[in-house]
Amino acid sequence: MLTLGTVVAALTGSRPESALLAHPIADVVIDSRRAGKHALFVALAGENTDGHQFVREAFSSGAVVALVQQDVGADCTVVDLRQSLPADQWLQRAQFPLCLRVEDSLAALQRVAQHWRKQLDIRVVGVTGSVGKTTTKELTAAVLARRFCTLKNEGNLNNEIGLPLSLLQLTGRHERAVLEMGLYTPGEIAVLCEIAQPHVGVITNVYPVHLERAGSLENIAAGKGELVEALPADPGGVAVLNADEPEVMAMAARTRARVFTYGLDPQADLWASHIEGMGLSGIRFRAHHQGDTLHIRVPLLGRHSVHTALRAAAVGLTEGLTWQEILEGLQAQDGQAQLRLYAVPGPQDSIILDDSYNASPESAIAALNLLEDLDAARRVAVLGGMLELGSFEQQGHRAVGTRARDVADLLITIGALAEIIAEGARAAGMEESEIVRCRDGEEALAILKQEIDAGDVVLVKGSRGMRLDRLVNELEARA
Repeated sequence: MLTLGTVVAALTGSRPESALLAHPIADVVIDSRRAGKHALFVALAGENTDGHQFVREAFSSGAVVALVQQDVGADCTVVDLRQSLPADQWLQRAQFPLCLRVEDSLAALQRVAQHWRKQLDIRVVGVTGSVGKTTTKELTAAVLARRFCTLKNEGNLNNEIGLPLSLLQLTGRHERAVLEMGLYTPGEIAVLCEIAQPHVGVITNVYPVHLERAGSLENIAAGKGELVEALPADPGGVAVLNADEPEVMAMAARTRARVFTYGLDPQADLWASHIEGMGLSGIRFRAHHQGDTLHIRVPLLGRHSVHTALRAAAVGLTEGLTWQEILEGLQAQDGQAQLRLYAVPGPQDSIILDDSYNASPESAIAALNLLEDLDAARRVAVLGGMLELGSFEQQGHRAVGTRARDVADLLITIGALAEIIAEGARAAGMEESEIVRCRDGEEALAILKQEIDAGDVVLVKGSRGMRLDRLVNELEARA
C-alpha cells in the first residue's frame, strides 16, 4: 500500500530504510474537510481558495503529512525537499505531523501519482472524447468488474488534479483502472497519459465542445488523439476507435497500438444493428463480432446510448472477457452508468427528464431523440443555451432548434443564447404559439406550472452554467 516512503521516493529519487517512512498513507486529499486518519493533504493554491490556509485543519482532522509550497505556520516538522538534504539528517528530527516543502505542490502530487502507478502491475484504460466520456467510463468499469478488481475515477475527477488523486486510490489488489480524461486545450491529455500510462485508449467522438477554449475542431481532434499516441505498441496497446466518426478514425494513423473499431458501420470490428429505443426501459440492439450475433438489452436511455454500450463491450473483448461477462456488466444496475440523464416525477403526474448537467448540440439532439421515443400526452422541451461553442454557436443552436421542431409539442427556451434555438425551430416551421422564450429559470418555472399536465414528458437540457438543475429541483418538489 501507499506509504510515506513511496511519497518521499517519488519526490527525491531515494527511499532510505526508516520506521517513519513505513507509515501508511490511507488517503490523499486536497480538501481539509475530507482529511481522515493517516491522510496526506496536498495544499494547492487555487483561484478562489489557497489550500495552505487549511493545513492546520487537515492535521486536526487526522492528516499526518502535507505537501506544501510555502510556509504555513502550522505546528509541525517541516522538511524542505527543495534542498538535497541527506536523509539521515532530516529523518532523525522528523516526526508527525510532517510538512514536505516542494517547489510546486500540484507537480509534486502528479509525480507521486506517476511513481505509484509505476509500482503496480495493472492495466489502465483511458477514455476521452467530446461527449459520452463519463457514461462510457462507468459502463466500461462495470463490465471489467465482472472479472477484475477495477478502479474508476469518481465523478468528473478527470483533470490534472483529479486523475492523480484517482490513481493514488489504487492498491495492490486492483487489476484494472478505467480513467476518464478531460481536455480543454491541446497538451493536457498528453500530461495525463504521462502520469497514468494507459494500455487501452477509448475515443468517443470529436465535436465542437469547449471550442471557445480549444480554438478549432482540429485542435480538439489533436488533443483527443494524444491518448492513442501515448499507447504502447501491439500486443499490449489497444486503441478503441469510433468507426462512425471520420475525425476519430483518422487517429488510427497516430498510434502504435492495435486498432479495434466499433460503431454502426458493418465494417467495424464490433457493430450494432436493429437499434430500438424502449423509452425509459432502455434500448435493445443486435451486436455483431467475428461472425457472432448477440441480442442485447441495456438499461441506458436513448438510442445514442448504443455507442456507449459498444465501447464498454469493445474494451471487454480486448481484455479477454467472455460475452456472458460483458452482458452481465452491460446490464448492471448500480445507478452509475446513466449519470447524466434521470427521469424524475414532475407536477400533475408528469415526467421530468433531467439532463441539466451539461449540453452540446450533439447531446441536446440525442436527448430530443429520446424524448421522441417516449409515449406522452405532450412532449415539452425546455432548453437553455450551450456555452463555449465559439464559432459553432449559431450553427449548433439552430441545429437543436430544427430538431426540436420535429419532436416537441411545446418548446421553452431560457436565456439569450437559447433564443437562437427558438429561431431555428421557427425557421424550420414550428408555430410561434408553440414556442415560449424565457429570460431565466424563474420565468420558465412560472410557465411550466401553468402548462404541465398529466402524461406530459418534459425534457430539461442546457449547459451547466445555466443552472437548470434548480428548475428541475423546483419541478420535482411540486410532484
